[in-house]
Amino acid sequence: PRSGVDLLLAIPRPKALKKVLPAVASLGVDRVVLVNAARVEKSYFDSKVLEGDFVRELLLQGLEQARDTRPPEVLVRERFRPFVEDELDAVFGTDALRLLPHPPARQPLQAAGVAEAQRVVLAIGPDGGWVPFEAELLEAHGFQPFSLGPRILRVETAVPVLLGQVTLLKAPAP
Repeated sequence: PRSGVDLLLAIPRPKALKKVLPAVASLGVDRVVLVNAARVEKSYFDSKVLEGDFVRELLLQGLEQARDTRPPEVLVRERFRPFVEDELDAVFGTDALRLLPHPPARQPLQAAGVAEAQRVVLAIGPDGGWVPFEAELLEAHGFQPFSLGPRILRVETAVPVLLGQVTLLKAPAP
């Protein structure tokens, strides 16, 4: 079964992306949009990690581990604001619960309504987080900020932790 989770992910360091893509494939993510952000190095867009064959190979590694056959759709968008303002609803739909892990937030993930959601979109920022403008724009487009606690996590750690927590909260009670 699919996780019912999509990711809006600020492009991490290429080395981190090599870890994140197999993880999201093995955890059953349906769609990943890799997007630019203020704290994303422009050179990341020139990395071979974003080439179609390289992405496909990383996704296959994750699928093999999970004994799955459906890779997530991976889109790359070089402009944050136009994506959020013009494409976000078309790519992720309007019915999904939109969540924004953001350190200044106080609300815990458990209070965000994940258990009742059919679909969830997580907007995970780069190492260093979303800048205030980006966080505010995401909030204006329906993303609810929540806190993971006092620790700041690297992207390659935050992605599997968040996917695990969302999956656990979405699971029906025994």
